[in-house]
Amino acid sequence: MAGLKRKLSQVGQDALERLELPVNIAADVARIELLGNRELYMDRHQGVLAYSTEEVDVNGGGVVVRIRGEGLQLLVMTEQELRLTGKIAGIELVE
Repeated sequence: MAGLKRKLSQVGQDALERLELPVNIAADVARIELLGNRELYMDRHQGVLAYSTEEVDVNGGGVVVRIRGEGLQLLVMTEQELRLTGKIAGIELVE
């Protein structure tokens, strides 16, 4: 069954390349937008994994997005989007 899923995933990737569509549209990959060092917007996230005022880990699909900073606060979180405010010092992608 895992082999079939892998093959279907590859077929999907090939179709995206041929259609020249952005990968994040069809592959359910999170999109991140950073507004200065004070606000982060993410859509297509898959949930918050850990949360404190200094560090937030968000499931971004195939990668965990780790946001570090000071006074971090979840301003908005819905099933599809997340908005984080505070003084953002760094963003790390953890596989």
